[in-house]
Amino acid sequence: MQRKNYILNRKKVLHRSGFAMMMAIIVIVIISTIMALSLALTTQTAKRTTDIYLYEQAVLYSKSAAELALLRIAETGSCTTIPSYTIGNIYDINVSVRYVYRGLVCGGDNDYFTTIQTDEQNGSVLMDITVTANPDGTTEPIRYFRRSIQKL
Repeated sequence: MQRKNYILNRKKVLHRSGFAMMMAIIVIVIISTIMALSLALTTQTAKRTTDIYLYEQAVLYSKSAAELALLRIAETGSCTTIPSYTIGNIYDINVSVRYVYRGLVCGGDNDYFTTIQTDEQNGSVLMDITVTANPDGTTEPIRYFRRSIQKL
């Protein structure tokens, strides 16, 4: 009488353990590849999220800087320059203004004024607002530029 499922049959046991070893190696390689891809995707997503957050803040700061520049012009008059701002060691905001008037204003012609011939454009200001974010070297610098014309 012959037993078909005899456990101590060394020939079948060696054949099965070799196949199981190959399958285990293949499963480990597949799982490690999936884990490496997910780790790369996670780090890339975190960086992209940080960059989007910093960019959106730069856009909002540029709008606020335009309103603050108009407030400074209303307070001090149109013969002065607008100072640069630094917010929390991350954002540098630079507002450069160019006044648009008909005729000479503030006693002369200089780099801050442009003379025009039409009454519709009289009393305007051209603002170039640059917001730069440098967050301690964690991501590349983000720079947002906005140009706007405002009536005074």
